[in-house]
Amino acid sequence: MKTFELIAPCHFGLEAVLKREIIDLGYEISQVEDGRVTFIGDAEAICRANIFLRSAERILLKVGSFRAVTFDELFEKTKAIAWEEWIPKDGKFWVAKASSIKSKLFSPSDIQSIMKKAMVERLKMKYGISWFAEDGSSFRLRVFLFKDQVTIGIDTSGDSLHRRGYRTLTSKAPITETLAAALILLTPWKGDRILVDPFCGSGTFPIEAAMMAANIAPGMNRSFLAESWTNLIPRKEWYDAVNEANDLVDDTVQTDIQGYDIDEEIVNAARANARAAGVEHLIHFQRRPVAELSHPKKYGFIITNPPYGERIEEKRNLPQLYTQIGERYRALDSWSMYLITAYEDAERYLGRKADKNRKIYNGMMKTYFYQFQGPKPPARKRPDGEMYAEK
Repeated sequence: MKTFELIAPCHFGLEAVLKREIIDLGYEISQVEDGRVTFIGDAEAICRANIFLRSAERILLKVGSFRAVTFDELFEKTKAIAWEEWIPKDGKFWVAKASSIKSKLFSPSDIQSIMKKAMVERLKMKYGISWFAEDGSSFRLRVFLFKDQVTIGIDTSGDSLHRRGYRTLTSKAPITETLAAALILLTPWKGDRILVDPFCGSGTFPIEAAMMAANIAPGMNRSFLAESWTNLIPRKEWYDAVNEANDLVDDTVQTDIQGYDIDEEIVNAARANARAAGVEHLIHFQRRPVAELSHPKKYGFIITNPPYGERIEEKRNLPQLYTQIGERYRALDSWSMYLITAYEDAERYLGRKADKNRKIYNGMMKTYFYQFQGPKPPARKRPDGEMYAEK
């Protein structure tokens, strides 16, 4: 089967997580850049990547790359691409997004308009028609310019992959599903370990964790733009990928995943979202302030997204809040804590310097992923009697 270069954008700072996910799916990485990973795959890979990848924002089918420093050059080199290999005669096509960094061409609207004209000219010539109905399948392009290098991808996903389909109700400052999943994947947490989110909001961390524990693929219950591209991807590839995902689900798994929030309405919203994701039975949600955070067992994980204090009146409360988080964490014997926040005094009030600190961009906001690592639990006994240690 024909292979393509596929581009998977992700949050800045989480490229290594996405790279590992792609390798685990069985595909070869061709390039890792800030905010995106490029890999090699066929039509089946487009389906499987959309359905299985937890930390990717979308999957783009790379159709061309070239250098352009003038709009004439952009037009001619766009026109030189064999668009007829990708877009059928009745296809609806447009440049949905253009971004430019350190390039001479920097106006997104001009880039979009010129590239659309170039595509029309090429397809008019190849199809021998002067007008396009554009009433068929949609082909949405995304274009990146970096240091005058133009990279063009056709969006196979449609809605961003963070839209899993389960989150109909959100809290005031929700964390996206893809970011939450990537942060969990950065920790040593596994489905048989304790996980508590004391600021669960709409439940994203607990729900993503429960989906991992039950081996539920994040894209199982949604649709993708490329499903209608029968000229490129046989429908059978989508059916096969969904069947593969269904075969891997084990929602009978035993978990200890808990989500707390001080707002009863938000807790109810989190329960509804968990129900929509099919994991309500794997999570215990409860209205509980962080001051009452406790757990009788050892070696658990706190993974959370506490308030950042974006409004001035909220900022005043942050020292007390983060002091409280630090106190409750110290009271938990042998636990680890992983906390994402934009609050730069977090370590000071938590009362401890993080073992690791990773800078991650949440949209345009610079945040820090503070990692406080507890001890590994003692070796466990397998059903066959052999001892094994936690990784």
